[in-house]
Amino acid sequence: MPLFLTLLLVYLAIVLYFTQDAIGAEVFEKKGHSRFKGALWSLIPVYGIIHCFKAPSIKNVQKGTFLQFFSIKEILMKLLTFGELVLLAAIVLVPVIYLVGSSFSTTSGLPTTFWPAHMTIANYTRLFTETKFWYWYKNTIIIAVLNMVLGVVFITGAAYVFARFKFKGKKVGLITILVLQAFPSFMGLIAMFTLFDTFGLLNKPWALTILYVGGAIPFNLWLIKGYLQQIPKDLDESAMLDGANKWQIFTKIILPLSVPILSFVAVSQFMAPWMDYMLPNYLLNSPTYSGDIKEVWTLAIGLFDMISGQDKANYTTFAAGALIVALPITLLYMIFQRYLIQGITAGATKG
Repeated sequence: MPLFLTLLLVYLAIVLYFTQDAIGAEVFEKKGHSRFKGALWSLIPVYGIIHCFKAPSIKNVQKGTFLQFFSIKEILMKLLTFGELVLLAAIVLVPVIYLVGSSFSTTSGLPTTFWPAHMTIANYTRLFTETKFWYWYKNTIIIAVLNMVLGVVFITGAAYVFARFKFKGKKVGLITILVLQAFPSFMGLIAMFTLFDTFGLLNKPWALTILYVGGAIPFNLWLIKGYLQQIPKDLDESAMLDGANKWQIFTKIILPLSVPILSFVAVSQFMAPWMDYMLPNYLLNSPTYSGDIKEVWTLAIGLFDMISGQDKANYTTFAAGALIVALPITLLYMIFQRYLIQGITAGATKG
């Protein structure tokens, strides 16, 4: 059987499986039972959905209620929904599974199989013993933490001023910041290099924080400002009547209410150095450095160097490094997922 036809049949089987699971869960819920338990029962093919239909009803259910779950429109909608979700999951998970398999492969070149027949941890050992991976990781962590802390402090302070105070030039300042956002950062690469060279900041990883924080101000300032404007000013006035000053209002009232948007900005600022290659490669590769230039690189430069030439075909070691790099970002998203969703939805409703 052709590979494409096999994959298509597997895809359709998975879609049908999830569709029957959803129908079983809804039927179980209509009968007054837990939807979650119904979904668990329906994970058993055929028998599970039959069990959900035969389960005794805890509450009164009108005749014909369950027929709606088998209408052509209802089934078609579920098939389309799960069809799209399964397809998206495959697009996301297939490269990840291939990357995981490559990191345990016994070869050094680009693997030709989806999953290795023989697995080894030699790529992870090579990553820590034959490269400067620890230096790259340390440099990137330092930049990410500084960028997150300083970015949140400066941007939040500026956004609070623009959201809560009236002063001359406020509108012009906001428009200017908005216009600056339209220009890509690489337009100023020559100016950045000249300034870094003048002040002796070339090949200093922590100095990149200056550019990351400055470049993040336009977008995030408008984002936090929009969120802060949704917090009623009556809270400020009530606190002032109770004797609170501006600093106390900011730290005791505004900041606790701004946790969702601040979490979103903090995670965004933390992620910026992990994903960036152009700026570190431009400012951390100066030939004037007296020591080992690889020790000041970030993860993006170091990992790309493994596969950037004909004599550097360390794809499996690159895969091992990529998985380790993904761990802190994944954990951060899992921890702050609730706040990230609230921050995205709330910060974009009003400017």
